[in-house]
Amino acid sequence: MSFDAWPWWAMPLLRSAITIAVAAAVGHVLRVVFASRIARLASRSALQWDDIVVSELGRRIPFWCVLIGIALAVQHWPFLPTSQTLITRVLSALGVASVTIAVSGIATGLVRAYGPRATPTAPVSGLSQNIVRIFITVLGTLVIIRSFGYDITPMLTALGVGGLAVALALQQPLSNLFAGLFVSVGRQIRIGDYVRLEMGAEGFVADFNWQSMQIQAPSGNLIVVPNSRVAQVVVTNFSLPQKDMGIGIDLGVAYTSDLGQVERAAVEIAREVMREVPGGVPDFEPSVRFHTFADLGIRFTVNLRVREFTDQSLVKHEFVKRVSARFRSEGIVIPHTLAAPGAAVPPPQLSADS
Repeated sequence: MSFDAWPWWAMPLLRSAITIAVAAAVGHVLRVVFASRIARLASRSALQWDDIVVSELGRRIPFWCVLIGIALAVQHWPFLPTSQTLITRVLSALGVASVTIAVSGIATGLVRAYGPRATPTAPVSGLSQNIVRIFITVLGTLVIIRSFGYDITPMLTALGVGGLAVALALQQPLSNLFAGLFVSVGRQIRIGDYVRLEMGAEGFVADFNWQSMQIQAPSGNLIVVPNSRVAQVVVTNFSLPQKDMGIGIDLGVAYTSDLGQVERAAVEIAREVMREVPGGVPDFEPSVRFHTFADLGIRFTVNLRVREFTDQSLVKHEFVKRVSARFRSEGIVIPHTLAAPGAAVPPPQLSADS
């Protein structure tokens, strides 16, 4: 069959298909080479930025090659100059969009990898990554609009004029956005910190986003607090300036007790708890401080130290168990009204003769 017998569009279609197929094959080969050799070289480096760049670029190479193939294939068709220009601009817009996505991925990856260096052990919040992603996406969008021949200056002016109306309409979302940004950048509350809000919510900070802060409660439930509320209430951060913290356990003994014996026994038990119970600080030296003459005995506080806020429950549990057993064996009396400060003294039992 002669090529002359083919429809006019058959040869351009065949050439276009071959061009795009070759471009796709080249993209696949480049991706394999890029992923195998260059990625191997990047993995040998102790730095993280090259791994992030190689990973993002390696995923985009096939698409970029196909775009180039389509741009070459368009040349086989007898399009009008206006149509040719439109197709070229569309392909350029797709290329810019792909590059924007790649740059956004690289930037967020760098923020995620190097951001914690500013505050060790504190991961970067989702809010910070989203702000970087949105900023780069806006720049890429403006470049795409400019590539279609539109002047972006009037658009920026219109955005400035309409900014007040938008701010009024989106007052609450914008309030949450900027409050979350200030809290996140201030580094006074970090992901992974154990916090307690004035309203009573407490737990580990799971993440920030543009609208709220997520707190993982000790029960396992997720508490969602608007960022604007977080910025307005008193927040106690039990992980700053350091995670380990001191705790005091109040006890009491009868007036007839030997306070020297009580102090020695309490300190010995506290040392054992610090060494043996997970969460205790082994090199911390516990102390006992007598401080109150109560109704039925003398009150005192045993000072311990735990690695972080959530460890105090187990440490207190073990200390109370061991104190109870030790005091009972040594004959040290703990009046029951001293176990709960301010508890009412039960009325005396009347006999049948009274």
